[in-house]
Amino acid sequence: MKKPSVLARVMAAAAAGVMALTVAACGSSGDNASQGASASDNGKISVVASINQWASVAKELGGSHVDVSSIMSNTNVEAHDYEPSTGDVAKLSKAKVVVVNGADYDPWAVKAAKSSGATVVNAAEFGGIKEGDNPHVWFSAAVRKATADAITKAYQSVDAKGKADYATLNASWHKDEQQLEDKIATTAKTAKGLPYAATESVAWYLAGDLQMADNTPKGYAQASANESEPTPADIKDFQNALGDGSIKVLVFNTQEADSTTDQLVSAAKSGNVPIIELTEQMPKEYDNLLDWMSALVDKFDSAV
Repeated sequence: MKKPSVLARVMAAAAAGVMALTVAACGSSGDNASQGASASDNGKISVVASINQWASVAKELGGSHVDVSSIMSNTNVEAHDYEPSTGDVAKLSKAKVVVVNGADYDPWAVKAAKSSGATVVNAAEFGGIKEGDNPHVWFSAAVRKATADAITKAYQSVDAKGKADYATLNASWHKDEQQLEDKIATTAKTAKGLPYAATESVAWYLAGDLQMADNTPKGYAQASANESEPTPADIKDFQNALGDGSIKVLVFNTQEADSTTDQLVSAAKSGNVPIIELTEQMPKEYDNLLDWMSALVDKFDSAV
């Protein structure tokens, strides 16, 4: 969950880091600054993503032309609460292309990217998702495709010589995405209309693509959306729903495990409700976002 006090510290750290970099840049010639921003030391385009799932997409779309890194890759840390170091801000500021999630998920990265002079790809914005909407946009097929195309256009704009290669890599990525969407469509034949509930709305877009029905008790869902604690009555309603058959699948974000989710998981087990465990950040065992999404679809398929 986001914590306003943490966010305030994040903004201050990011602003301070960017200011320090700006002052340092004043001592460099314009040509040298431009060259340092356009490519990494190995001659490849320097690309930085705020989170590892978008970094994996950027790597696939750039191939041998790009040098991609991510700021966050740890499933034990949530982007909402992440406090960037001055090194993180420096990395973003030196990149030629920056990929952020947006929708207030990684505000520290969005702020630093705007001050970097890099070509910025904001996944949420390109996917038509606004601040205040569900920020876990990488679970959405529509947003993944829009973001991939935006990244390709960013590469082509900074490296015209590689335009054809980027187009080929983009087509290959879309072929893999289509295979994933075919799997989603197949699973949706069984999952369509099936009521599920979630301890947090992480996989909301994926469940929507699977045409499942979000039956998370209203009180609990509102508390989660408002980043507040659910009341005992909210928790009791959730437990009752898990026990009376009105919820057929429980989606559990293990990155947000606490005493409340322990109660809900226990109730699901008692009610023989299948539990789908997942995280927000892409686990290390997956090489790319599409493989991770495919594995999650398999989990949903097994549960329904």
